[in-house]
Amino acid sequence: MFLSPLVAVVPYEAATPALVVVGFLMMQQVVGIDWHDLDIAVPAFLTIVLMPFTYSITAGIGAGFVTYVVIKIARGKIATLHPLMWIVSLLFVIYFAIDPIKTLLGVQ
Repeated sequence: MFLSPLVAVVPYEAATPALVVVGFLMMQQVVGIDWHDLDIAVPAFLTIVLMPFTYSITAGIGAGFVTYVVIKIARGKIATLHPLMWIVSLLFVIYFAIDPIKTLLGVQ
């Protein structure tokens, strides 16, 4: 709270170069992804692509989690999934389904 007046002094436009640098640093980590392993590559790609296209970090991360679990199930590697991965993926499925369910029920 005591620094909030200082934050108000910095204009919005000054944050843009910092965001570009952060994006650059994040993209450097893409080299570490094993692009030959589809179990990893497809969820990582969807996470990277959906964040800017949906304007939502949550949507990108959620798509990555759900896709990872779906691919593991489809390839018969269910035993390799940690229970926490099941819980988080289920919560993201619920998160993605809330708006369509509300629309179907006519609730807003």
